[in-house]
Amino acid sequence: MISERKIVRVRDVMKTQFDMIDGKMTVMDALQTMKHVETKSLLVDKRHDDDEYGILLLSDIAKNVLAKDRSPARTNVYEIMSKPILPVDPQMDIRYCARFLERFGLSRAPVVENGKVIGIVSFTDLVLRGLVEFDVNG
Repeated sequence: MISERKIVRVRDVMKTQFDMIDGKMTVMDALQTMKHVETKSLLVDKRHDDDEYGILLLSDIAKNVLAKDRSPARTNVYEIMSKPILPVDPQMDIRYCARFLERFGLSRAPVVENGKVIGIVSFTDLVLRGLVEFDVNG
């Protein structure tokens, strides 16, 4: 018997609140501008149309600034960010998104539609908002 499993898409579980920063900012300035601390990451905006988005995780700051005793006021975001990002499509099934994150060793990824970041998704969103909310009702 084939079960009629409801497909839960990344768009259904992603966070739409995220922080977009400039790669030339210092790590200190970037941290001070964070509004959405629960995301544990900052997206780095493109400098121009032919550039790519970047991402700066709080773990990157811990490993590359704090652990190396570098000054956050003298370290620029572009020095320690990851770029280019691996984007996720908002229409992707959350099961495939979980596999995608696992395959590339990511804990979270930006959700990109028509070349623009529209959200961010993490394992936490996939499990707590995807499995829990949708499986209870499905």
